Amino acid sequence: MQRRSTLFATALLSAALATILCLPLAAKAQAAAGKTLRMVPHANLTVLDPIWTTAYITRNHAYMVYDTLFAPDSKGKVQPQMVDKWSTSKDGKTWSFTLREGLEFHDGKPVTSEDVIASLKRWTSRDTMGGVLAKFITQYDVVDAKTFRIVLNEPCGIMLDALGKPSSNVPFIMPARLAATPGTEQLKEVVGSGPFIFKSDEFKPGDKAVYMKNTKYKPRAEKADGMAGGHVVYVDRVEWLFIRDPQTQFNAIKAGEVDMIEQAAFEQVSSLKVTEGVKVEDFAPAGLQFIMRFNHLHAPFDNVKIRQAAMVAMGQEAFLKTQVGVPGLYRYCKSIFPCGTAYASDNSSYFTGMANPQKAAQMLKDAGYKGEPILLMRPTDLASISKLPLVAKQQLEAAGFKVDLQQMDWASLVARRAKKDAPANGGWNIFLTAWAAADIANPLTMAMLNAQGPDKGWFGWQTEPRLEALKAQFARASSESEKKKLAEQMQVIAMDTATHAPLGQYNQPSALRRNITGNLENTGAVPLMWGVRKD
Repeated sequence: MQRRSTLFATALLSAALATILCLPLAAKAQAAAGKTLRMVPHANLTVLDPIWTTAYITRNHAYMVYDTLFAPDSKGKVQPQMVDKWSTSKDGKTWSFTLREGLEFHDGKPVTSEDVIASLKRWTSRDTMGGVLAKFITQYDVVDAKTFRIVLNEPCGIMLDALGKPSSNVPFIMPARLAATPGTEQLKEVVGSGPFIFKSDEFKPGDKAVYMKNTKYKPRAEKADGMAGGHVVYVDRVEWLFIRDPQTQFNAIKAGEVDMIEQAAFEQVSSLKVTEGVKVEDFAPAGLQFIMRFNHLHAPFDNVKIRQAAMVAMGQEAFLKTQVGVPGLYRYCKSIFPCGTAYASDNSSYFTGMANPQKAAQMLKDAGYKGEPILLMRPTDLASISKLPLVAKQQLEAAGFKVDLQQMDWASLVARRAKKDAPANGGWNIFLTAWAAADIANPLTMAMLNAQGPDKGWFGWQTEPRLEALKAQFARASSESEKKKLAEQMQVIAMDTATHAPLGQYNQPSALRRNITGNLENTGAVPLMWGVRKD
């Protein structure tokens, strides 16, 4: 009996070993899947330079591979990230910063003060808030490899807010040799010092982008908090899968083939909420705002009266009901600063947020519109805004505009909107997009208030010295009441000069498999992959 028991036990062990040995590939595949996080991003990734463009998909890519000097925590307070310590002189004009130990680029070279200064110079040449800060800066000084100084011509209260700016454009730090590239030219190489390494050899625009865990990255000791704290990575690999069809996205997350959909289709939110194994969460409760941007360089929108007529023709109702359509996911707001934020205001001389085609038609006639075609760009592959141009065409034509609707993918639109050529020569007149509330709640971070003209302005290139002067005053303001007054003055000018048209606010939640947890809240709608676990 004892011998039989021994033989039986041996047989069982042999069978178990045989099973394990016969299924190594399946076991390895399952283990690998557990360490790979697959996400469907909101758009296709084609531009890899986060300074050249403000596109959110490029910003999100950059957060995977680059690091920042400072970052906001979950309460919005700016905290050190790459910086170890800093100080200011008694007169408030000299800021000294020391980098923390262990910072290394993906090419193996250490991060130095020279890299930081070159990166900041490139960033200030393109960013709205960076441009304001640059007017206060007289010089940058390299003290040593890890210490640098920024010297101002007068005290400035936005230094840390600017260096810790969390969204487009973000002051990401890159090697000096790359940062030497003019901001008007795209980088040709991706080398950061962040928690993930971009796999350029596996990058296929329109198909997928791959990021590997940077095993040499040394996160801060603090717990992850918003965008600050320790950027600890719990997965070995992140794959962005560019699936544009909403139904295919739905089927993929339902089957567990993907772990996250960054922006769930509006019409599928209710179905996703009751799908087994799936949860729906809104990581940007402050929402986003649709906007329409004019090209101020070319006719007919080089005429402020014609821009004003277009704004009156727009309204918000048709855009929100057509593009979003789900009650509870949108709201009307005629302020250029999102409703519910500190500087929101209803103060506007003529813009009511309601469409008035009859009034717009009369304004257009009075402005001397000659029937020039309006080249309106429509991104066909970005579901969150693809219906907006169709509504814009309808509203503009109702007021008497002649509209040339040209359809393209989002990547082509992003490239084309950077062109200053006349519409007939490859340029444009109008595009529509969306901005997260965190990006446009402050006049110094709102790209549409960058009114520095063709050389340093945001796409659309408005020249308006009054806005720039008020932004400088805002940067010097010491009280919230003063800032609110200045912000309201800027809104009035923005409306009077028709910098852009605000088209209403909305929320667009994310869909995740229930086994995905971690640091996704209070990140300004940026899908940060550090601190995220796949259990």
